[in-house]
Amino acid sequence: MSAGAKSGRLNLSDSVLAHMRTDFTRLSDALTVGEALAQLRSRPTEGRIIYLYVVDDGGRLVGVLPTRRLLMSALETRLSAIMVKDPYAVPRSATLYDASALFTRHRLLAFPIVDEERRVLGVIDVDLFTQEPRTDLDFARANDDLFQLIGVHLTDADQTSPWRSFRFRFPWLIANIAGGIAAAFLSGLFEAQLQRVVALALFIPVVLALAESVGIQSVSLALQMLRGQTPTLRSLGPKLGREILTGSMLGLASGLLVACVALAWLREIRVALCLLGGILGGVASAAVIGVAMPNLLRMFRREPEVAAGPIALATADMVTLLVYFNLARWLLG
Repeated sequence: MSAGAKSGRLNLSDSVLAHMRTDFTRLSDALTVGEALAQLRSRPTEGRIIYLYVVDDGGRLVGVLPTRRLLMSALETRLSAIMVKDPYAVPRSATLYDASALFTRHRLLAFPIVDEERRVLGVIDVDLFTQEPRTDLDFARANDDLFQLIGVHLTDADQTSPWRSFRFRFPWLIANIAGGIAAAFLSGLFEAQLQRVVALALFIPVVLALAESVGIQSVSLALQMLRGQTPTLRSLGPKLGREILTGSMLGLASGLLVACVALAWLREIRVALCLLGGILGGVASAAVIGVAMPNLLRMFRREPEVAAGPIALATADMVTLLVYFNLARWLLG
């Protein structure tokens, strides 16, 4: 590992060729498991073995073989039958920034570096982005923290390039744009109530702001609890139960405060009740959405750190407005 990586000053604009390992294991796709094991014993590599790279007669990468799959397969089985075909690889023209993006996206321990004809030149592994070399057991224990660290490197690099920052951040603004347009559409559906009681429109910003604040709090807490854990539907139930109680208490306290202000200002008891119910329902819903979204994204093998916030906020806005406007329609006629 380079000194820059250990000191935390890794330059992500460096070429991957400057940081690759060349002590990797290369096996022919014509070998059987027994022949591959014999070759490994007769010509052991100096570095640790993470993955075994399978090549054809021309030295081109055709597959990757995890060590577990090699050890657990019958001796007469050909490597071509058990290898992972069409593996991800890093082109020789890539930078460390490009490699770190692959690590965070696919969560593998190492990637082969290939030339234009897919010949393997070397290997770049996850240790480059960490302080110390890790064993497979270490990796299993700190999987999420490890890739969060790589994500920090990636985020730091994004800040130095306006174009990269734009490409990274703009797609998630689309969720907010879509949410805003949907909110405007919903407001149009309840135009009659808004025209009859203008005060309803005056309090829309505070109703949405409270729901969004609680939603983003719940997202942040859920992301912290997800570190090192694999969520399941069974484990999600108790989390949602606790969060809906917390959200209801937050919504009730906030709703009472805003309703009292509205009552003293407008002297309209029905408007005050709309605000109390709308904030209570919106905040409680936003809390549940904020916890559910990161867990569901992780279950579907998506990155919750980036996507959960915008999606949760847009969803919370829609639910909050539906609660608020339908309550107003019921109370105000």
